[in-house]
Amino acid sequence: MLKRIFSVLIAFPIAIFLVALAVINRHEVRMVLDPFKPQAPSLAVELPLYIYLFGALLLGVVIGGMAVWMGQGRWRKTARVRAQEVRRWQSEANRLARERDADVSRSGGRDLVLAGR
Repeated sequence: MLKRIFSVLIAFPIAIFLVALAVINRHEVRMVLDPFKPQAPSLAVELPLYIYLFGALLLGVVIGGMAVWMGQGRWRKTARVRAQEVRRWQSEANRLARERDADVSRSGGRDLVLAGR
């Protein structure tokens, strides 16, 4: 509950700031994508400034997420290997339990009584 309250106290001011940023920066800005002829570019895009700002923010989040995902690759590999080991040991335990149950049913339970003495 405290975590939710904290996130709301952080999220609302950030949302209000982003909306204010978008309202203030709604004028068109030309981004020239031709470095050789900036006066008469062959590639230029005119969009509101807040779209560039939000695009840069989104691009940063995506690149950061990819960097974290790639950095955690060895931990995901370790988890896969350990999960395979768990499945292998679990199947071995199940096989041994079946063999034990088969031996007990063949001996009629006498081995368990003798082992308990």
